[in-house]
Amino acid sequence: MNLRAVQSIYLYEMHRTWRTLWQSVVSPVISTSLYFVVFGAAIGSRITEIDGISYGAFIVPGLIMLSLLTQSISNASFAIYFPKFVGTIYEVMSAPVSYFEIVLAYVGAAATKSIILGLIILATAHLFVPLHIEHPVWMLVFMVLTAFTFSLFGFIIGIWAGSFEQLQIVPLLIITPLTFLGGSFYSISMLPPLWQKISLVNPVVYLVSGFRWSFFEHSDVGVGISLAMTLAFLAVCLAIVSWMFRTGYRLKT
Repeated sequence: MNLRAVQSIYLYEMHRTWRTLWQSVVSPVISTSLYFVVFGAAIGSRITEIDGISYGAFIVPGLIMLSLLTQSISNASFAIYFPKFVGTIYEVMSAPVSYFEIVLAYVGAAATKSIILGLIILATAHLFVPLHIEHPVWMLVFMVLTAFTFSLFGFIIGIWAGSFEQLQIVPLLIITPLTFLGGSFYSISMLPPLWQKISLVNPVVYLVSGFRWSFFEHSDVGVGISLAMTLAFLAVCLAIVSWMFRTGYRLKT
């Protein structure tokens, strides 16, 4: 493995984060803090507890997952789309670097940035509500798996997108609504039976549920099912990325 090449791409992407610190870190943290204020004041005054968990604490995993998903996709999609846009991707692909090393560097940097942001938001949440994480190791496992999975998904979007507008279509029209409807701010057990069944079609439900279990040992679906669904989506993303590089889909033209 060409570790020097992987390190070079990885560090370049990480340095870009510090050059755009306000957009990459400060802005998402401020947005998440506003969610705490708005939902805590407006809804928390009416829903004090869910299954014995204060509403303010209950929404913390959902807010972290919301930021993790959106930032993972955004970081990875832009990271690969911009080299395509300016044409430098051809220099990378002609260098003695394998496709695996290219993906590892770009996706690794995007996932790292998302995980750092998630941990910052977790620290920020302590300023608003008291928190105790029952399973910190599993919390990190779900965070890392989700960050890498959706960074791969963002990488796919970045290769597929033919314009900056297309780059935003999937996150804005699909991922964000699915996250809001995936139990980020409520338990799906609060829904009517029919809507509970419909919610189980939403893959974000399994991500949020498993992540919330690591905090409170409370979940809408079994933690094993949540972990299996996350790994399945990761495998699908890996297969698609592999196919894109083997065929040169939107990379060689």
